[in-house]
Amino acid sequence: PKLTKVFKKESKGPGGRPPYDYIVMFKILILQRLYGISDAQAEYQIKDRLSFMRFLGFSLCDTVPDEKTIWLYRERLIQAKVLDTIFYRFTKQLEDKGLITRTGSIVDASFVDVPRQRNSREENESIKNGETPKGWEEEGNKHKVSQKDIDARWTKKNDETHYGYKNHVKADKDSKLIVKYEVTSAEVHDSQVLADLVEPKKDNVIYADSAYKGEKIESCLGNNIENQIIEKGFRNKPLTEDQKVQNKRKSSIRVRVEHIFGFMTNSMKGMSIRCIGLERAKFAIGMMNLVYNMSRYGYLASAQT
Repeated sequence: PKLTKVFKKESKGPGGRPPYDYIVMFKILILQRLYGISDAQAEYQIKDRLSFMRFLGFSLCDTVPDEKTIWLYRERLIQAKVLDTIFYRFTKQLEDKGLITRTGSIVDASFVDVPRQRNSREENESIKNGETPKGWEEEGNKHKVSQKDIDARWTKKNDETHYGYKNHVKADKDSKLIVKYEVTSAEVHDSQVLADLVEPKKDNVIYADSAYKGEKIESCLGNNIENQIIEKGFRNKPLTEDQKVQNKRKSSIRVRVEHIFGFMTNSMKGMSIRCIGLERAKFAIGMMNLVYNMSRYGYLASAQT
């Protein structure tokens, strides 16, 4: 019903080719995210691979959507902002099937890189301040703004430099299914998003690494959510033996969230996207999380039979 509202159009007359089925088009986006292929490659692979044709319901003599049609379909979905609804409706179905147990949640974040841009120091400073760099909107540069990502940010972690966005997820500890997610630019600290991921009425235990430790986090979790965040030692105040034992136990559960990002990196052709702007990045990362959940559901369903 949600997709129907987005793509419902009144016919202007009897002429013209009928539009492609919007469910088929959405399945193309699923294939793209699963195999990490561009719009042009999607068009080619649908024509070339019988497995893609069977999945989409095309025959050898059917006309398939071209790359521009795929791009326009995705843009319509981005503008309508319906992906969150689709994701959480699918999550609700997983919960109804008993796959999301709510016995504990794991929170973590991972970088999602975008192609790096070569801007001057002054331009980067303007972008960081939320301003459009001088000269970008002049008559001769009218296309420059549309080709520059002013939402992506630079950051550094463990001597590795990243440029792009961050995928903050909360996963069910038993099934490793993503229950909730948020997308931010790369420089946002993991702990700043915890309040958006925690659901006081649904969460009872939260596991996370030591990046989420702090007084603000304690108040965010409140009294109703059990804090299983890994302890951090400080100078002149090292961890006690008991804390080390507890950390080892917590880590054995928390590490399961790394399997999610590992699957995205290895089986979904990497955690990088090629798009411009926060709204498109939110859609691309949302699709990444949705397709992961679909793949995980397929595994869990086959394991039950």
